[in-house]
Amino acid sequence: MNHPYFKRNRKILVMAHRGEQSEAPENTMPAFQAAVDLGVDVIETDIHGTADGQILAYHDDSVERTTDRQGYLREMTLKEVQELDAGYQWSPDGVDNHPYRGLGLTIPTLQELFEAFPKMRFNIDIKQREPSIVKPFADLIRKHNMADTVLVGSFYPDVLAAFRREIPEVVTAASERETRRFYILSKLYLEQLDRPRGRAFQVPEYSGSINVVTKRFVEAAHRKRMEVHVWTVNELDEMERLIALGVDGIFTDYASRLIQLLDGNG
Repeated sequence: MNHPYFKRNRKILVMAHRGEQSEAPENTMPAFQAAVDLGVDVIETDIHGTADGQILAYHDDSVERTTDRQGYLREMTLKEVQELDAGYQWSPDGVDNHPYRGLGLTIPTLQELFEAFPKMRFNIDIKQREPSIVKPFADLIRKHNMADTVLVGSFYPDVLAAFRREIPEVVTAASERETRRFYILSKLYLEQLDRPRGRAFQVPEYSGSINVVTKRFVEAAHRKRMEVHVWTVNELDEMERLIALGVDGIFTDYASRLIQLLDGNG
């Protein structure tokens, strides 16, 4: 799509959802490193701010689902966050087997990610509701010269609008409202009436009973020079169907499966 972020060596972008979760706990450095070692195109993560203004690479606003404690990130300092065991809950087989417990895994900051993987592309979803995170996030992107290697989205339209104003040189995903409008127009073959913001529609394969990712939707998006990235796809048959439809990227917890499929070893 004439932007360096969207360059790809495979048929589609392989987008590692919170790292390679088959190998290590989500949103930890081992999971991100495993994804990079596999050869993924994009690392996906979410961000939240701490009480002292640090930006964390983490999905939830609270920590009990993946760590050994409870609490909200926005009420913790970075020092308090770093005392959490980010590998406490993860199990490779879903039973009482926790190989990363007690190994000192922490929730990484976004700065740590940028410093560890300066050549990687990142898909970053702003999960914090308050727009106060936008300015320090934009400053971090500029500090690390990541403007061409970051794509940003958010489910909060005011946060996304603030980000677009703050750092317009960074490509963004369409908002939920923008995507819904385009989807309806494409169903009516009226997509020419729309001028989508952003450079990608990032959507689930299905929304309830509605099949979002159809040949019609993908073709309409491409006519408007928009990419279609689909989340979160872990089964091979779904991957194959989406590739056949011509999507541009797939978010997956199991990047190894998608890479094997694309490289002809699946």
